[in-house]
Amino acid sequence: MKRRIASWENGHSVPDDFYGPLLCEVFGLSAAELGLTHGSGRDTSLMDVTYPASPDDAIEAVEQLWRADLNRYEPLLQAEPSGPAWSEASLRWLVAPDPAIPRQRKDGIRVGLGDVAAIKTTADMFAELDDRFGGDHARHAAIQYLSTEVVPLLRGQYTEQVGRALFSTVAEATLLAGWMSYDACRHGLAQRYFLQALRLAQDANDRRLAGSILSAMSHQATFLDRYTEAATLARAALMGISPVATPTLRAQFHAMEARALARTGDVRACEAALNAATKALESRTSEDEPEWISYFDEAELAAEAAHCFRDVDSARQAVAHAENAMSGSHVRSDFFATMVLADAHLRAGDVEEACRVALDALDLGEQLKSARCVSYLAEFRQNLVTAGQSTAVHIFTEHVREHRLWVASGDHAPV
Repeated sequence: MKRRIASWENGHSVPDDFYGPLLCEVFGLSAAELGLTHGSGRDTSLMDVTYPASPDDAIEAVEQLWRADLNRYEPLLQAEPSGPAWSEASLRWLVAPDPAIPRQRKDGIRVGLGDVAAIKTTADMFAELDDRFGGDHARHAAIQYLSTEVVPLLRGQYTEQVGRALFSTVAEATLLAGWMSYDACRHGLAQRYFLQALRLAQDANDRRLAGSILSAMSHQATFLDRYTEAATLARAALMGISPVATPTLRAQFHAMEARALARTGDVRACEAALNAATKALESRTSEDEPEWISYFDEAELAAEAAHCFRDVDSARQAVAHAENAMSGSHVRSDFFATMVLADAHLRAGDVEEACRVALDALDLGEQLKSARCVSYLAEFRQNLVTAGQSTAVHIFTEHVREHRLWVASGDHAPV
């Protein structure tokens, strides 16, 4: 940043469409008064929630998002998601023509499969950090890597084979950026990352990954109480990759549909979707499954079922599934499953057991930096108030008073 400012001061360069408006705001002057050539308003494309029309548009859009995110552009970080954007993206993907790759640039760096492998390895490292410590732990570092190291590769020279592999790997990394932003409850930003990831996966001709991205959108839509959109996105994922779907992917998509249907109160449809997910997962073999879906196993499906039965007020069934949902290897997922178990015990009237399990969740999640985890605790606190004061509740609240996540959840639902 110091070098960039020095370059501006020496007249070697001018602030671009991102930094120029920031300087206008800081100094309270117009672009003309500062001698800038662009307009006085911030680049409105940053706030667009649209599906890119071409591979080149996708590169431009995701580069702008990474840069704005990296520079903490608050309107973007605080943006709300768009309901129509989910529908537009899923439809545009479903009816998309043959995939394309961007125009080759003669002045770009040469990109090979070794460069693609490096992106994959680095993204996997960030995914592990996300799983262990939450989306807010290394999110900024992940965006820094994508903005600094990956953009030049996207704008480089590569063969069609390398281009497909590059776009697929960057789509997966952008999906991770979306998940991390979603976990940090930066929902408008997360949605934009998911949209860009979907377009990159389309041009990589990676339909399985594209389906998984729609599944992620469905997950977010359910979290945001947009149940109709969530169910539609899950169905679009299943329909769109039907010829190449694997059992694990089908299981995940059916589970996402079930999560949305549970929230609508449609018990019969929810149970049908869960049964379809179970049958699909039972038919799984180790062959032909993408590496990135390997996490979705029996424990993960049990966690999804626990959420469903909790939401349709089948507390005992929720308890039974939640008890089978502990993987022992995925910290955040285990935290969510444990909190669902605590909430299910509370809804079943077993306040003492609910408090004991919630304490386990707090100990498990002490290292997590996740606004989504805080929201689970806030919901539990609200339900704990409804349950009324008791000795168990008093002992629990005294014990957890200084827990970091519990303190954070108090901003939403103080006990």
